[in-house]
This record gives sequence, C-alpha cells and structure tokens, in this order.
Amino acid sequence: MERPFVEIDHVWMRYGGSGGTLALRDATLSVQKEEFVAVVGPSGCGKSTLMRLVTGLWPASSGSVIVAGKEVDRPLSIAGMAFQNPTLLPWRSVLNNVMLPLEVVKPHSSRLRRERPAYEDQARELLELVGLKGFEKKNPWQLSGGMQQRASLCRALIHQPDLLMLDEPFAALDVFTREDLWGVLQNVWMKRKPTVILVTHDLREAIFLADRILVMTSRPGRIMIERTVELPRPRTPEMTYSPYFQTLVQELRGYIDEARRGEEVAHAA
Repeated sequence: MERPFVEIDHVWMRYGGSGGTLALRDATLSVQKEEFVAVVGPSGCGKSTLMRLVTGLWPASSGSVIVAGKEVDRPLSIAGMAFQNPTLLPWRSVLNNVMLPLEVVKPHSSRLRRERPAYEDQARELLELVGLKGFEKKNPWQLSGGMQQRASLCRALIHQPDLLMLDEPFAALDVFTREDLWGVLQNVWMKRKPTVILVTHDLREAIFLADRILVMTSRPGRIMIERTVELPRPRTPEMTYSPYFQTLVQELRGYIDEARRGEEVAHAA
C-alpha cells in the first residue's frame, strides 16, 4: 500500500506555553491520496486545530505532520482552504475573487500576467461547475450566502491544489442550501479528485460526502474511532433516508455522546 498523502503521527498541541490549553493529545491519523475524509466530534475537541496543523498555519508542539512525503514546516502551497464564512473581497468581482490565490501562490503568481486569459478560462470553468455561470462580473454582495460559498469553493480550487481543507464550509447556511451544496462539492470532488479533509458538526453531511469518518474525543482531542462509509457514488438525497444511512448517523452520534460524557467525567474529577 502506498504511503498516505497526509500523516499525523503522535501529535500534541498546546496553546499558550507549558501551562496553556492542551488541544490535542497524541493524535494520529492518515489520509490516502484522493480520499475524502470527514472529521467529527464534540465542540472544542480540536478539529479545526488539526486543519491548521495540516496546512502549516500552526506548528505542532510535538509529533510530526507530513503531507505529500514532506514534513510540514510552513504554510502549504498545495492546499486550498474554505471556511464557514466565505470572506470574499467586496470590491472585487466574483471572477477576480476566485482568481485571488493565483496572485500569491507559486508558480501561478509568476505566470498570471502573461497567461491571464487561460487562467480566466479555468476560473469560468470552475464557476460553471458549481452553478455560477453568468455571475462572473457580479460583486459578492449581489450573491446569496449559498452562492458566495460556491464562489469560495472555486477560489480554494483555482490553483489546482492536491489537498482541499474544508472547515465547516456550509454551517452558516440553511438546511436546503446546505444539502444542495453537498451535491455541488461531491460533483467537484468526483471530477477533480483532490484529497479532502472536511471538518464538520453535521453527521449527515459527513456521511453523504466522505469515504471515511474520523471521530474525535473531547479536548484534548485524538481520534477515538473511524468508520468507512459504504455507499455508492454519486450519492443522492434519497440515500439519506435509507436504513443504512440513518443507522450510521445514530452510531456516530453515540460515539460523540460517549466523548462528551468522558469530558464531563474529566471535569468532575
């Protein structure tokens, strides 16, 4: 079996020095190339901390973080990121927001001026893929929240990252828009096949999108269990009503309740 694309090996993460908050305790996980993995767990368990360690935004206190065979010691140029808030620049058009990473990520930044038409074609192709064809010249404030999040997803993908990190990207949206974007993200992943790590509180979202789900303990977090999702692709909204889907939701909820009870016992002690 080939080496995992993402490897977190016995990682500890503490904020604020030796007396600070211990966020992760001996966390270990691996993700294969082109795999779609979701990370779930109680609030404050360290899910977003894992994301920042993998992308090189924060260094681990101890242990190793390896991506594409290299130790992570700086922000990764091969990673695209999307967060709960789309954070589009209000003075730039949708097209220019999508192209923003090309201005800073090498080698695209050195090529952008002379190859701009080709890059604009790539941006338009992505916008069409997520259902935003015809909105290239609009400003962010002219789009709905769901449309802004689609544009944010395009921005995360424009430099063709090998790794896509998603931190609660649909949490601020209504349930109907959120489920619509599950289909959009699945379509993008099936067509482009980046390695994806999705952090989410939504168990249905995790099951619908992921190949494998990692459940974290309460803080200090570590992976307590993993479950493979045995559903064919492309997945459809109808599958969310199947006995298998509903049983897996309840199973995962049971693990998270167990993690919460563990936190309560630790606090009581």
